[in-house]
Amino acid sequence: MENNRSFYNEILTDHNLHPMHKHPLDTATASLEGVNPSCGDDIVLNLNIKDGVITDGSFTGDGCAISQASADIMLDLIIGKTVDEAEHLKDIFLKMIQGKATDEEIEELEEGGALSDISHMPARVKCAVLGWHTFENIVKE
Repeated sequence: MENNRSFYNEILTDHNLHPMHKHPLDTATASLEGVNPSCGDDIVLNLNIKDGVITDGSFTGDGCAISQASADIMLDLIIGKTVDEAEHLKDIFLKMIQGKATDEEIEELEEGGALSDISHMPARVKCAVLGWHTFENIVKE
């Protein structure tokens, strides 16, 4: 398990230090701010949704390593997917954070599975789900 944990930490560190999706997105068709007052995370999620498909996405803002890495991993997962597919992944991610997802479901999250340990760290849950909740709210609007 220890090797696994260091591999997961590498994924989170890499996404935090070298986020692929942290930049403004001029073509965004939807943008929404997500704030986690408990630790000061504040991101703006930008999505370009065309014909029900998330064709591009990015985020800007500041926050702890977990919120930044989680938002970046989320965008890796949902760009190129339909909104329905992305919502399915969001549901699995939120189940995983509650400790209720199956191994098969967690596999669907690819690198998102690196955040599965967060279910044992209640203080960090809001950090990990910030991007996903912001996505959920964009889709509702």
